[in-house]
Amino acid sequence: MKSRILPGFRLSLTYTLIYLGLIVIIPLIALLANITINISAIIEIVSDERLVSALFLSLRTAFISSFINAICGLAITWTLVRYKFPGRQVLDAMIDLPFALPTAVAGIAFTALYAPNGWIGSFFSSIDIKIAFTEVGIILVLIFIGLPFVIRTLQPVLQDLDKSLEEAAYSLGASKFQTFFRIIFPSLLPALLTGFALSFARTLGEYGSVIFIAGNIPNKTEIVPLLIMTKLEQFDYIGASVIGAMMLVISFIMLLIINSLQSWAGKK
Repeated sequence: MKSRILPGFRLSLTYTLIYLGLIVIIPLIALLANITINISAIIEIVSDERLVSALFLSLRTAFISSFINAICGLAITWTLVRYKFPGRQVLDAMIDLPFALPTAVAGIAFTALYAPNGWIGSFFSSIDIKIAFTEVGIILVLIFIGLPFVIRTLQPVLQDLDKSLEEAAYSLGASKFQTFFRIIFPSLLPALLTGFALSFARTLGEYGSVIFIAGNIPNKTEIVPLLIMTKLEQFDYIGASVIGAMMLVISFIMLLIINSLQSWAGKK
């Protein structure tokens, strides 16, 4: 008879369903149940020009920042795992800073740096380049927020990678470039896609850091979470619920697509 570390299946499953129900399922059902209007009214809300502009901005900035994090995060992870240098542990600990730092503080810090009168922004302002209160500023702060998700997903995979495969490739005459893209990268691709998905999901709904640096100009630098807060401040709970449900569906579809790509990459 096989030994079981955890209690019986029924008890464990009951606990799992109760916990997920209270924390995840019931709040989502409550969100959807709050939508008490007909389909035509829902279509009118989601097709509003201001919302469509904010939606495309949120999707675009989340995707661009996550794509940059995937590339730069791979390089940073490689440096932290494969090289030994003074201060490596300090640098590794700093990766988790966005997890601990309140997002509002990050937004204020980036705004102070990249505003036209900021330390960095003043330089770009002198050559007629504006960073804060533009889409570029939003992307920068989202890169900061999403970077740890990519690195912490890739790090254990790269650490456990069998180096004998690399040595075998070198012994057969493969170059470093060929070894990386034919041996190492395919093994890292599923984790890289997972990190991208986590970064995208996190940055898509980011609010606290973005509102400070975005400028919140309707149809230009206004994000979807800000519209939800605006609806709530106007006591339009149904409108806020409709937008929230729309973001929920979009996030689920995007994660489903990326997880499918991850599964496909893992089978190759």
